Amino acid sequence: MLREHSKLLARIHMIVDVFWVFLAFVVAYHAKRSFIFFSVRGLSVEPNYYLVLLIAIIIALFSFSATGCYRPYRTQSLLQIYTRVIRAVVGILFGTIILLYLLHEHNISRMLLALFVSFLTFFLLLSKGIIYYTLRYYRSRSYNTRNLLIVGVGQRAERIINAIRNHKGSGYRIIGCLTTGNDKKKEGKKYLSGGIRLLGSVSTLPIILTEDVVDEIIFAADIEKIERIDDLIRFAEHLGVNVHIVPDFQLEKIMYQPEVAAISIQDFFGYPTLALSTTPQRKNALIIKDIIDYSFAGIGVVLLAPIFLVIILLIKATSEGPAFFVQQRCGLYGRTFPLIKFRTMVKDAEQLKENLQQDNEADGPVFKMTHDPRITPLGKFLRRTSLDELPQLFNVLVGHMSLVGPRPPLPEEVKKYEPWQRRRLSMKPGLTCTWQVNGRNNINFERWMRLDLEYIDQWSLMLDSKILLKTVREVISFHGQ
Repeated sequence: MLREHSKLLARIHMIVDVFWVFLAFVVAYHAKRSFIFFSVRGLSVEPNYYLVLLIAIIIALFSFSATGCYRPYRTQSLLQIYTRVIRAVVGILFGTIILLYLLHEHNISRMLLALFVSFLTFFLLLSKGIIYYTLRYYRSRSYNTRNLLIVGVGQRAERIINAIRNHKGSGYRIIGCLTTGNDKKKEGKKYLSGGIRLLGSVSTLPIILTEDVVDEIIFAADIEKIERIDDLIRFAEHLGVNVHIVPDFQLEKIMYQPEVAAISIQDFFGYPTLALSTTPQRKNALIIKDIIDYSFAGIGVVLLAPIFLVIILLIKATSEGPAFFVQQRCGLYGRTFPLIKFRTMVKDAEQLKENLQQDNEADGPVFKMTHDPRITPLGKFLRRTSLDELPQLFNVLVGHMSLVGPRPPLPEEVKKYEPWQRRRLSMKPGLTCTWQVNGRNNINFERWMRLDLEYIDQWSLMLDSKILLKTVREVISFHGQ
């Protein structure tokens, strides 16, 4: 889903590409030996080839990244992808030759290198083509879509709309367009040509961003004619929504100093756009994060299965109702998903909540009571040990959550957020986060929100590791709710 799926796909592509480099080299080695009527004995016969393979893999990683092979497929044609692959292979060939020359390895067979490059090109083109059409197939069926809001209704906006229509498998869903001060002829209309909804003027942008699910905005209009454009971009930035700007205007008009966003130039269906992103952009580190999430969640579900069974039996034996409590929570950019927990309260606890509002001890939109009468005796133990959170490993496995990330809020809580607080939704929610390992029961709501934003702005694998270790310590010491 969303941007996280694109990042995950890029990481998978990198792993698969390294495999193709390895396989192409092995096949080339054995093909070359067979061609000259040598027996096939494996790579251990000529140790120098281990060095060649290692160099080829290292050069390949740099070459694939430098040529843009891991850019999102949704905004590229197959020809563009294949062009990048050819450039990468050429870079691998010359990079490997140069490095071998510098290392004084002059006895490497030219036939081997030629076969290696040929097989590698074949494997890469075949795999990229399969991936490209597979993604187009699923995205054309509304899987992994991104909601796009277009500001502008002129020629630039029409070009963007047509580009998306020509890439039906891109996964972009245009939720509508907004008019600017220069589009008075369009005012009063409900639809543009082609059935694109006209949602109103650009002045309604803040309302749309807070009430609808918007993943990305693209400004395809004369920015200098939009009032308070800097405020609108800052508002989107606070919410964590990615912004694209078609640069047919003087960039200095909006080149303010972003508070947290990173600025980059990105290709959007052949059009250069200025992108502002508030989430981490370190691709290699995010690859590892996703691998850790899925691996640990999968292993955890298997190893903890006996504990799951015991808890289920205890819940069923001690109170009426289901063993699991499923509740709609807000995930990435406000998308709702079913969060799974072990039930720790009496049956119909949500209905009883209304009568306890006057006893709410938390500030902000959240509800919290030290001695909540709805919690069962077993539920108190499960919460204290955080065992009630274990079923969320399934949420991690299906991609709704991560091991570490801002905790997923309730939809009614999000409705009461201030604009700057909504930016915590711009990163996948997690089982644990900074707030939970820094005295979660003694932190006010605003501090909680700021800790989540600090996590997003300072994210690293090391930070995730520290939070996970602290979480284990908190669980062992029974510092749960």
